[in-house]
Amino acid sequence: MRLTALIVVVVAVGVYFGLYAPVWDDINQGLDLVGGIHIVLEAQDTETTPVTDEGVAAAVEVIRRRVDAMGVLEPVIVREGQRRIVVNLPDVHDPEEALEIIGRTAQLEFRDEEDNVLLTGRHLQRAQAMFQTTEAGAQEPIVSLQFDAEGTEILAEATEAHLGQRIVIYLDDEVVQAPYVRAVITDGSPIIEGYDSLEEAQEISVILNSGALPVELEPLRPQFVSALLGEASVQQSWQAAVIAVVAVAALMIAFYRVPGIWAVGSLGLYIVLVLLVMAGLNATLTLPGIAGIILSIGMAVDANVIIFERIKEEVQAGSTPRAAIDSGFANAFRTIVDKNVTTLIAGGVLYWLATGPIRGFAVTLSLGILVSMFTAVVVTRLALIEMAGAGLIKEGPAFFGTRGVQ
Repeated sequence: MRLTALIVVVVAVGVYFGLYAPVWDDINQGLDLVGGIHIVLEAQDTETTPVTDEGVAAAVEVIRRRVDAMGVLEPVIVREGQRRIVVNLPDVHDPEEALEIIGRTAQLEFRDEEDNVLLTGRHLQRAQAMFQTTEAGAQEPIVSLQFDAEGTEILAEATEAHLGQRIVIYLDDEVVQAPYVRAVITDGSPIIEGYDSLEEAQEISVILNSGALPVELEPLRPQFVSALLGEASVQQSWQAAVIAVVAVAALMIAFYRVPGIWAVGSLGLYIVLVLLVMAGLNATLTLPGIAGIILSIGMAVDANVIIFERIKEEVQAGSTPRAAIDSGFANAFRTIVDKNVTTLIAGGVLYWLATGPIRGFAVTLSLGILVSMFTAVVVTRLALIEMAGAGLIKEGPAFFGTRGVQ
């Protein structure tokens, strides 16, 4: 019974941390659950550069990088019209701090290996991703830079002084690239090589353009917004989840008796483990994320149903309880794995293609599937094997919900 005792200890510890320790407080919640900051920014023309479509797109990228640096998960950053950018930051309560971080112009710098600033982004006129033909005739992606007259002069002096060394490119004090200086550049048009694809080069060019772009962003309507769903809607969602779990637990016990009781116990452990893992991964929970957890609960129950039905078939065929348990889990395992793998693939595609709350749904669904497989296949199996080995499980309807051997 040592394994059973270990399982009981694990369940007790999980319930303690899930119900009494402040695990819920450690889970980030989305804008629909806790509210946050809503900011509308409008791009303004400067004396030297008018607002362009490319400039606003670059500004969106800068803001996204800054929000990520703030540690805000699942923000909503969208473009509105030609000049405006809407930013929603969940669980952020200081509009001034948020504006200070996302509103300033990105700082682009070129430094030597001793961290001395050689050139700044104010001299960069353009960064463009393109293909370059190599000596072997192959096409390789590069980023081509173009500096103004003053920047061209500074760059020529810098490359001559640092020939054969690295010049490190920083954006907001983060390294973007660190290319080697292979020749003195006198025309103000250096190139950066070493990209695996044109898409990668385009991403770097957007970052560099955003760093050099003199776009002024004026905040129009910074304000704090309450939870989008409202407290009543959130409570109703959790009540529905509790009712569903209780109903499923009652059905499992009614149909499968002793195995059903253990399945309900592993289901409770599953919920606690999901919350603990979400807190550990610093994940963000939104209403679609709650839906993902509830859906994975149903899939966890489905796995137990498949297993227990196989066990019932073995018992009715005349197998002993221990043999029925081993055979039932073995026969059900492939079906459970195939079903969950296909769902994990769908969750992966959602996470890859979607943004915002839909990504949260994909994360909680995938996480729930992995944890539910552990609780159904490992926890429940070990408990039933230990009980059968100790003689606590016998043939008959009181233990497997069957009519015994026919």
